[in-house]
Amino acid sequence: MTLRSKLVAAAAVVTLGAVPFAAGAQQFINILTGGTSGVYYPVGGALSKIYTDGIPDAKVQVQSTKASVENLNLLQQGKGEIGIALGDSVKFAAEGNPEAGFPQPLENLRGISAMYPNFIQIVASEESGIKTLDDLRGKALSVGAPKSGTELNARAILQAAGMAYDDLGKVEYLPFAESVELMKNRQLDATLQSAGLGVASLKDLSTSIPITVVSVPEDIASTLGAPYVAETIPANTYDGQTEDVPTVAVINFLISSTEVSDDTAYQMTKLMYENLDELKAAHAATASIDVKNALTGMPVPVHPGAKRYYDEVGVSAE
Repeated sequence: MTLRSKLVAAAAVVTLGAVPFAAGAQQFINILTGGTSGVYYPVGGALSKIYTDGIPDAKVQVQSTKASVENLNLLQQGKGEIGIALGDSVKFAAEGNPEAGFPQPLENLRGISAMYPNFIQIVASEESGIKTLDDLRGKALSVGAPKSGTELNARAILQAAGMAYDDLGKVEYLPFAESVELMKNRQLDATLQSAGLGVASLKDLSTSIPITVVSVPEDIASTLGAPYVAETIPANTYDGQTEDVPTVAVINFLISSTEVSDDTAYQMTKLMYENLDELKAAHAATASIDVKNALTGMPVPVHPGAKRYYDEVGVSAE
């Protein structure tokens, strides 16, 4: 074989070897979620199955994270293709808010869809005597992982109620499941969890010890303003909760980035909406997802691939 033919053959091998790698990279989908005891994780698991079944040769994985703030920073860095995040966290990320965990504006974020509301759920042990927000003064409260979406919510709620962390007896920065374990062991009085209704951690807690679901008055929602809205935790959402409890909620968003191709974003959006029954079977919190509201309140530009799908089904931003 001549030197020229050897070089041509070698080049052909390199080219053939590069094609599968590029195709695989284009269809790799890392779904950024939250702690395994929250709602983001099972929702991410359902999306993983939908994308695996619907996108040929897709390599899909679900990553457990500290949720909103970490998800958005990972998307900015190109370390995930799609993730779930709270609306106020997305807004802070787009603007750049150092106190919220975003030293600079995250300009690579692109919206896929509005999802479901996260309800601010403050649950105390019955023996703590906590029945109102003001009763939290001097008590031990877990506010979520540091600079997580939940923790940002906790700061906002307390501030609107005229309180700060210094007014509490003790502040723990813990994920949902760890907070619940401390409450079971009488090492913590209450936990604030920003999640879909029926979150596994609080269901576990309510079946383990007597609890009180603490009311967040409607005027707190008015004080906070968008993206917070007044909501209600329906009676019997948790064991021992016999009455409706007023609270506030924040919409979750499915977010992607400029690193994701238009075709991939289109497929992810289309497949989610064509398989809502499968998504809703994964967790009751997703029951309110509706394509008509997909772009309502979106804090970042919509991904062109997602927009192509919404154009097809006649959905436009308000």
